[in-house]
Amino acid sequence: MATIQWRPTVNALTTPISYKMLFVPRNVLNSDEVAKRMTAELPSYSAEELRTILTIRNKVVRQSLINGEQVTEEGCFTYGLSFTARLDSADDAPPPIDECLQVRIYASPPFVAEVRHSAQLERLSRDKKLPLINTAQDTLLKLDNVLNPDGVLRLTGEDLAFDAEKGTGECVIEGTESGRAVQTRLNLVSKSAVMLMPDIPAQSNPWNNEYTISVTTRYTPHGTPRTGTYERMLRTPLTVYGLSSWTGILTGNAAAAYVSITGGLTSADTRLRVQAVLDLQEERMLFSLLDMQEGGAAGAAVIVPQNGEYILPGYTGSPVSSMEITVQNYAALWEMIRNSYGGRLVDVLDVKVV
Repeated sequence: MATIQWRPTVNALTTPISYKMLFVPRNVLNSDEVAKRMTAELPSYSAEELRTILTIRNKVVRQSLINGEQVTEEGCFTYGLSFTARLDSADDAPPPIDECLQVRIYASPPFVAEVRHSAQLERLSRDKKLPLINTAQDTLLKLDNVLNPDGVLRLTGEDLAFDAEKGTGECVIEGTESGRAVQTRLNLVSKSAVMLMPDIPAQSNPWNNEYTISVTTRYTPHGTPRTGTYERMLRTPLTVYGLSSWTGILTGNAAAAYVSITGGLTSADTRLRVQAVLDLQEERMLFSLLDMQEGGAAGAAVIVPQNGEYILPGYTGSPVSSMEITVQNYAALWEMIRNSYGGRLVDVLDVKVV
């Protein structure tokens, strides 16, 4: 019997660093392959006939959902619908369907139990030697995953050593929207750490402040270059000139900002952070303002279930008493935070009084 393969990989979300189990699929089946395998159970049908049956089945499930029905395949899967929407009153019109309607697929407990009962795990080796970046911290702000043009970035990990002058490797910062810069202002390069004053490539829009960082090295004079890329995204601080201006924040490589600052009150120039956290159980986000220290002061969290305008209260001691934001692409923001940020996204803001 085939095994379920997995490999240990770094979980950069924990402190100290821990490891998580990463599923490594042996193969990816499409509809044709599923139909071919079904012929072993139903030899009186051809693979093409079974593929047609699968297509019709999916069409029936889809149309049933469109009709407002729930589909339950006993002992297998349940297909249903849910909404992510906030109504200020019971009489409010719902938001557009593409902003609030979600399709949910759940495996039944008996199905999950049978998979677990029959499965056998196989651990894959991490023997292939690659540069491994475990953490990235700005040493000036003392914050992880912040790419500060005025600070020094410190990477820690394993097998990071290279010699840029001899051409045995390099460290590269790349924007997820555009731009690439080989790092030349290296303060320290060792097997377990790299420190550098970052050269940050420009991207097309001010809100495109998302970057990746990688280290490439050769472990022998004529060896194959090996590249390790940090699993987390790095983000540069964003400057906000007057809280009344539209300033894009909390966005990746998109051509339009997912969230914008549209107003607020501040009594002085300041630096603070804005945070968006996913609440998966309630299918909503929580936004709040934070000071510049992890675990420090924070403003009250504001529930954000959909596109719209929201007011974030300041925290004790902050010159920013409130900040008004507009969420313009809730669905894209949710997917980005879930897939690329482990459920939590934070931007550093330099607020300037105009």
